Amino acid sequence: MNKRRWNNVKKELIKNKFALMALIILILFSILSLLAFLSPFDPNKMSIPDRLQPPSAEHLFGTDDYGRDYLTRALYGGRVSLAVGFLSMIVAVTVGTAVGTISGYFGGWIDNILMRIVEVLMSIPSFFLMLLLNAYMKPGIRTLVIIIGLMTWMEISRIVRSETLSVKEREYVMYAKASGQSSVFIILKHIIPNIASTIIIAGTLNIATAILMESSLSFLGLGVQQPNSSWGSMLNNAQGYIGDAWHLTLFPGFLILLTVLSFNVLGNVLRVAFEPKGTTLQKK
Repeated sequence: MNKRRWNNVKKELIKNKFALMALIILILFSILSLLAFLSPFDPNKMSIPDRLQPPSAEHLFGTDDYGRDYLTRALYGGRVSLAVGFLSMIVAVTVGTAVGTISGYFGGWIDNILMRIVEVLMSIPSFFLMLLLNAYMKPGIRTLVIIIGLMTWMEISRIVRSETLSVKEREYVMYAKASGQSSVFIILKHIIPNIASTIIIAGTLNIATAILMESSLSFLGLGVQQPNSSWGSMLNNAQGYIGDAWHLTLFPGFLILLTVLSFNVLGNVLRVAFEPKGTTLQKK
């Protein structure tokens, strides 16, 4: 990763106002979630007389069916959703990069076996498999991270493999092989650093996928358990009060929408910035 590519990212952010807005939104959501403890309300303290209040000056997002401040719960829920997204991405990128580089670098029967395994896993409906695994594992953030990370690495491995097939034929890799350097050293020193931009792009887009998966599992009641909250679990709890309290579905749904769209926009900006030659050719 050189300075020129990061300069391209800065130029794209300046040129693309939507991308700059997406970056600001993600930074804002992250800071607000981290500073959720500054809220004067306890996210789990129930107050039955205050239940299902609409948004007001005291409760900006209103209150839920137990009288809990909805904004505070949304901030704490953002911690969970964003943390699951980032941690799942790390698991998926780690596994996907390892499998992709090994498969692409060694080729032959190793490549055939690993890619057949990837194809079999990709043919299984991932959401069905997540439900099955979640049923046999203890519900919680750690379970969500492991399940989502292990269900989303396959596409990353295929992308990394294709990049590795290209990079391993370049002169500096051929020279490293001829000089007797070990395969592990070549992969870590020469291949992965030169496909880092591709890995970053895939990882950024993977965060959006992970947040959607976490929200879906929590919406079905298979993710974060009460009294803790995530945006998905808040939507799940709100479905019984759509007619009486519109704000219960609006705010967490809107936060999920903005977060996923922002990550997708940033992923596209990184793709354009890290591959300027390909973009130029397409424009011509």
